[in-house]
Amino acid sequence: MNDRAPAPGGLALIEALVNTVDLASGADTLDTAEGRARFGVGERDLPDVRRLRESLRAVCLAHAGHPPHAPVTPLGDLLAGAPLYVRVDPGDGSAHLTPGSADSLLSRVAAAVAEALTTGTWQRLKACELPECHFAYYDRSPAGRGRWCSMSVCGARAKMRRYRAKGA
Repeated sequence: MNDRAPAPGGLALIEALVNTVDLASGADTLDTAEGRARFGVGERDLPDVRRLRESLRAVCLAHAGHPPHAPVTPLGDLLAGAPLYVRVDPGDGSAHLTPGSADSLLSRVAAAVAEALTTGTWQRLKACELPECHFAYYDRSPAGRGRWCSMSVCGARAKMRRYRAKGA
């Protein structure tokens, strides 16, 4: 549904992972070898990857002021098992948190969260308010009050529902 530009930096990984399932149809790109390869995970990893995805979705919903759509493992509990290391560039002295294992999706997500926290972009990664959607999107609105992944689709649906509910 999302017709927005991808999230910046490492948040693009998180946004892409959350958006691997279409809640309305149930289609999940992680069910395909190509979909799993995109994130460097195997079929045996799917339960953990799906648990991570739904925990990330719950956080994105919280950023938008909405409760989780289903009970989830708290994201902090999942990320606690992801080692991160400080890498200092010898040239300019800049420091970055890097994943303990580039092969670990959990470590890459933890590094993306850490990056977003340091750049102040973490709270801008949200999930669409429509229950049948909940796609992740990066809120670029000046006030940070975006509500839908797509104004032309989900926003229009929500506004039409409100209009009809008024009995007009």
